[in-house]
Amino acid sequence: MKKQSIIYILLVLLVSSLSCTHVKQTEEEVDSEWIDSLQHIYQYGICIDSLNVNEYMIKSGDNPATIFSGLGFSALQADSISKSSRHVLDPTKLRAGMHYCTFTTNDSVAAIRYIAFAKSLTDYAIIDFTNDTICAYEFSKPIILKRKYAEGVLNSSLWNVIKASGADPLLALELSNNVYAWQIDFFDVKEGDSFKVLYDVAYIDDTTALKIASVEGAIFTHRGKDFVAIPFTQDSISEYFDEAGNSLRKAFLKAPLDFFRITSRFTNARFHPILKRYRAHHGVDYAAPVGTPVKSIGDGTVIAKGYQRGGGNFLKIKHNSVYTTTYMHLSKFAPGIKVGSHVRQGQEVAYVGSTGLSTGPHLDFRVHKNGQPINPLQMDAPPSKPIKPELTDSFKIIKQQVLAEIDSFASIKQKGL
Repeated sequence: MKKQSIIYILLVLLVSSLSCTHVKQTEEEVDSEWIDSLQHIYQYGICIDSLNVNEYMIKSGDNPATIFSGLGFSALQADSISKSSRHVLDPTKLRAGMHYCTFTTNDSVAAIRYIAFAKSLTDYAIIDFTNDTICAYEFSKPIILKRKYAEGVLNSSLWNVIKASGADPLLALELSNNVYAWQIDFFDVKEGDSFKVLYDVAYIDDTTALKIASVEGAIFTHRGKDFVAIPFTQDSISEYFDEAGNSLRKAFLKAPLDFFRITSRFTNARFHPILKRYRAHHGVDYAAPVGTPVKSIGDGTVIAKGYQRGGGNFLKIKHNSVYTTTYMHLSKFAPGIKVGSHVRQGQEVAYVGSTGLSTGPHLDFRVHKNGQPINPLQMDAPPSKPIKPELTDSFKIIKQQVLAEIDSFASIKQKGL
């Protein structure tokens, strides 16, 4: 009996050992298969391990039918492919210089399995021939956001300083148009002003930068005062707020143009270069090239549009019961702008010109408050809604995180790491 027990135990141990060995081998095989799957090469969502990729460029006069015929399809097949792919490949939007690729089998036949048309840097129209029927669908490359940081001290324009720092100079437009347009007159920034800014850049393929996605926090020091910008969302609207939770967005923009030179300011006695006499100039002249977009500084309604001898082409917008603005010497008006049109803050309403009594292209911009002219550069307006009381704690957490991240980046920059 004892001998049988020993034999039984040995048999159990042997079977157990064999089972463990088998399980271990199975796991290794599964791991190997999983690792192999990660090593596949994909392009536009297509596995190209066993396919050849050939790139082409659309030429002037090409259309889907001629492209498909040029790839070897019969006229009947080309027509069928064009019809089957029309919902993702609009023939009217194909332009010379756009790219497309074929994915063919790696053999003597070199049969086309897929065609991919680039509609933009991220969006593609894919035509799939792998099944009996033609399948056309859209594919978008994934976008990855990468956090960036820039800082600088102004010794020239904000654009130049940001460019010199190695950052995308379009960041200057983000700061001036979308973040600080209501606090800082960027025609009046001073040497020695400085900035620190966190921003996200959208990338495709992990290496190609598409655009600045958003500003995620900033501190702009102007005339010795820090203007802090903290992004926060309430009522499904994302805005920038100062440290106290007041919105940076105000009723009016600081200027109707982007980054151009002030040549004449508000005064009661300016020597007119054409009339050769002194007269009041109750506005601000912004020198800019012909065709430069002119923006409405606030929401409002167009109450006058036309031509006058002195001001040339002009536009007048009533913003509320108190304020109206006037834009003069325009080359032309934006499409759809007419008396009665409702315009939004920042909307293009016209373009810089040199019509009327003008010695060169510029915008004569005027503001009236309760019917009386006021200096546009000294105009103030109340902010929009502050952080709601019930969201104060959430805002404080976001603010602390943003300021801590700015400090961290600034410290690393200072150490030269």
